[in-house]
Amino acid sequence: MSTVVGTRDFLLPDLGEGLSEAEIVEWRVAVGDVVTVDQTVVEVETAKAVVDVPCPYAGRVVALHGAAGEVRPVGQPLITIEPLDGADAPDPHATYREEERAGSGNVLIGYGTGHGGPGRRRRPRLALATEPGAADLASVPAAPAGSAEPTGRAVPAASSAPSDAPASADRASGPAAAPLVISPIVRRLAKEHGIDLASVRGTGPGGVIRRVDVETALSAPAARLAAVPDAPDAHVGLAPAGDGDVVVPLTGIRKVIADKLSRSRREIPEVTIWVDVDATGLLETRAAINAASPDAPVSILALLARICLSGLRRYPQLNARVDTEGQRIVQSAGVHLGIAAQTDRGLVVPVLRDAQRLTTRELAAALAETTASARAGTLPPARLSGGTFTLNNYGVFGVDGSTPIINHPEAALLGVGRIVDKPWVVQGQLAVRKVTQLSLTFDHRVCDGGVAGGFLRHVADCVEQPALLVANV
Repeated sequence: MSTVVGTRDFLLPDLGEGLSEAEIVEWRVAVGDVVTVDQTVVEVETAKAVVDVPCPYAGRVVALHGAAGEVRPVGQPLITIEPLDGADAPDPHATYREEERAGSGNVLIGYGTGHGGPGRRRRPRLALATEPGAADLASVPAAPAGSAEPTGRAVPAASSAPSDAPASADRASGPAAAPLVISPIVRRLAKEHGIDLASVRGTGPGGVIRRVDVETALSAPAARLAAVPDAPDAHVGLAPAGDGDVVVPLTGIRKVIADKLSRSRREIPEVTIWVDVDATGLLETRAAINAASPDAPVSILALLARICLSGLRRYPQLNARVDTEGQRIVQSAGVHLGIAAQTDRGLVVPVLRDAQRLTTRELAAALAETTASARAGTLPPARLSGGTFTLNNYGVFGVDGSTPIINHPEAALLGVGRIVDKPWVVQGQLAVRKVTQLSLTFDHRVCDGGVAGGFLRHVADCVEQPALLVANV
């Protein structure tokens, strides 16, 4: 498909999981630049993640197909490369040294170029997840203003100065030197609030701009207004300076969320039932488990996941989906447990496949790793689909109850509210107990109220008396 003799077109690769297109977020190279094998050339956003795309060809860039904000279909040209002769070819070893210094290793999820020498190793993508997890229902954490950002890709090699050179010299080396931004979350936050990253002083290693730097800039009203001096009455994707409307395009993951929830509401006749439960015994059980093995703590969410797995073993009708075309109900052989996780890019539901095979401690470790990776944006698309039942901890938002929308095409979702002190009758006496509300939203096509009520009652009984789990595990 090359347009010039001797050039090679790199096509947007198959991103997996039925993803047929991606939006260009930012080009990392320009026409005329020389690139090496596996060098990141563009950042794209799919319906599931922001991804750095490496190029499998080395040479000089002669064409970029598409501008930032443009959607490109899979299989269409992304960048055109002209091979170099031996005299102009870059030194791959020098590139490797630069990548090592910058912490590179940008490999498209689910895509391998198959190039490079046998001795070449690439560093894994670094993901620092410092935001509080959704694992502990006993508290309602708030994200700290100064939390470190997940680093889903490396600092470009051109931005890496030698250790004996000041960072400022590197920034001033060109008339249009780009600000050092690692995290797509930081870039998106700045874009949404109209902050010019070139005016932000980075406090990270080598001058990298972190989330706290953008938030510091946001705290200065003068700086924020200066970033949008000629803002129109309607501002796309940023807060208005006056009384203008805010227009937020439905793109990327936000569009997928909207489409999926709308489809769920259209197709699934859902019913929600709920019950208040005394979770004092569950908290005591967790404390006893963690006191015995403090090096491998078990979260409340992991215990609730174990209880759900017990309930689904007894009531498999809820671990199912409706095949409307085949006019049948399909009960899954394994429990692929989805965990609703709120991220800076929106609500995602990463999946623990065959969760019924995991011990409670393995569940706790898998939940912690999965939620952290989801917030860092490093989960592959395959980990964000294929669930058969979802556990939703909305208690972290400080609410007691909810009537959530089922994660299509699943058949049920268990929601858990916050755990708070409430008056409770225990053996005829009024006492203060740790109480939470459980809600079950289910597809009325897969079962009737008896099955749904039986499942929710089983979960509630196990929360109140965790010893009941022993009979089912």
